[in-house]
Amino acid sequence: MKKNEGLTQALKAFSFLSGIGIYLVVVVGCAMYLGKLVDNYFEISPYGMFGGILLGFPIAILGIYKRIKSLI
Repeated sequence: MKKNEGLTQALKAFSFLSGIGIYLVVVVGCAMYLGKLVDNYFEISPYGMFGGILLGFPIAILGIYKRIKSLI
């Protein structure tokens, strides 16, 4: 094994894992934003945002699962 090969693999792993974290934050953040829009439109203050969170996490987890499954 070459000296730089280990570093290259570590950088690939780091970029993959940080991409998963960013994906989780973006999906849940977008769902929260849409929930906030629902709150403002229907005037149901905290429930739309909570609904966005409750829908955002499973959607993000499913996307992460598909991404990891494609590697295996």
